Amino acid sequence: MHANIKLVIFDLGGTTIEDAGQVAEAFKSVLRAHGIEATDEVIRAVRGASKRQAIRHFVECQFPGEEMQVAAQTEQIFAEFRAHLADRYRQDGVRLLPGTSDTFAWLHKQGIKIALNTGFDRATTELVLRQVGWEKDTVAAVICGDDVSQGRPAPYMIFRAMEAAGETSVYQVANVGDTVLDLQAGWNASVRWNIGVLSGAHTREQLELAPHTHLLAGVAALPSLWELSHSHSDSLTSRPR
Repeated sequence: MHANIKLVIFDLGGTTIEDAGQVAEAFKSVLRAHGIEATDEVIRAVRGASKRQAIRHFVECQFPGEEMQVAAQTEQIFAEFRAHLADRYRQDGVRLLPGTSDTFAWLHKQGIKIALNTGFDRATTELVLRQVGWEKDTVAAVICGDDVSQGRPAPYMIFRAMEAAGETSVYQVANVGDTVLDLQAGWNASVRWNIGVLSGAHTREQLELAPHTHLLAGVAALPSLWELSHSHSDSLTSRPR
């Protein structure tokens, strides 16, 4: 019933966790405090990236060629970003997107492992997981942007999640995310299922231009997709476009 899938790797914000604008607001607030203006469109373009790498990108545009200043400024702004975002999450709370709990329960029932990967740092990620009450047995692995040398679109978080979950074949792995960078990472990892969801940062029009096997309204639709695919196995043999 589940198309020989052994591991599903989910993004956090906008995929499984409701994105109520906290991340974009934190970016704008801390960057503005350091004299860096970033439009909504520019911030949207880096959604899904390692937050530290995204901030470094903005700082490099402000201080081109000044490596020491870029590095110091990046770390200062990143620390302020983490603190600002943590405050917002504590004040606003963190909510699961509709269908997330049911989909996780379905996957567990099928014997399919679940992993999470995210552009957040470890401290922010653990705060989010505590807020939604996910215990250690909820997922097989949690991989953060700081756990790898390069965040998305590099495939390393996916590979690290596979290693931590004890899975070796990309052809038995699904990657699920709400941003272009999520899908580019899935493509670079050559996973069999590279699924975009329309519940987060990027629109259908944006995700359609990224490599993918499927676009869904949200993670709630995953069980139906895989139950249907059992009778259409020919769709499993092609690499994501």
